[in-house]
Amino acid sequence: MTAKVTSSATFEQDVLNADGPVLVDFWAEWCGPCRMVAPVLDQIQSEHPDKITIVKLNVDENPDLAMKYQITSIPAMKVFNKGQVETTIIGAKPKFALEKDLAAYIG
Repeated sequence: MTAKVTSSATFEQDVLNADGPVLVDFWAEWCGPCRMVAPVLDQIQSEHPDKITIVKLNVDENPDLAMKYQITSIPAMKVFNKGQVETTIIGAKPKFALEKDLAAYIG
């Protein structure tokens, strides 16, 4: 299962108004660590489809949202719940570390 792509046009519907927690993966094409973390996030989404939704947001294509959520380095992941940021994860991490960071949602 591949993460859904969101944008400035669909962010409110995909993330802020979503039922349940949504992890937003802030990334860019040129970011090597972003490409490393993407398949790990896809695995987590596949293993926990009923607990968390994972969406990708390209910061180069959506600079307004990158600025709004103070994304200064990527990869950066933020978990939104009921429209609010609850958790922020910075940097590429191995699967076990991401699962630990997300334990409150997928545990």
